[in-house]
Amino acid sequence: MIVVLVLVIATLGFRALGALGVRRFASWPVSAAHGMAVMLLLTASAHFVPASVTVMPNHADMVRIVPPFLPFPDTLVYLTGVLELLGALGLVLTATRWAAGIGLTALFVVMLPANIYEAVADVSFANGQAPSPLWQRIPEQILYIGVALWAARSADSTPVRRALAAAIPSKNKPSKKEHSWN
Repeated sequence: MIVVLVLVIATLGFRALGALGVRRFASWPVSAAHGMAVMLLLTASAHFVPASVTVMPNHADMVRIVPPFLPFPDTLVYLTGVLELLGALGLVLTATRWAAGIGLTALFVVMLPANIYEAVADVSFANGQAPSPLWQRIPEQILYIGVALWAARSADSTPVRRALAAAIPSKNKPSKKEHSWN
């Protein structure tokens, strides 16, 4: 629940800056993109914190919630932490916001089994924090996916999106082989 609060408070803070005249935060989706970036810095940090730190979830805690059927849990935890950090950076940079939002959406979907395993196997963290119940965790994950997609939509004019749109043929525009008189 702390993670959701960080997302909400950071988003409101950025939007307040927009209301005070900071043009970068003049829209809710852009403020949400930055709010999610702050949230991701918090969540990604847990992937790298040594086991001796117990004031927050740490790397060992993250390894314990990786479902047993997945190989190399230690490496997966580091990898997902790096992807969260890259996603945070991508959300802040307008040119990469669309790609970051889509990538984070995929990451949140891929990480859901670990969250489900944590709840079902009743994996507690070293600081005594109980796992989030599924009735709470799944809607949280859906919220994160929704915010990532909403933030991605705020970057329609970015070079990455334009390049992808140009590379993918559209049904509405004629292909190079078609003539406009057909």
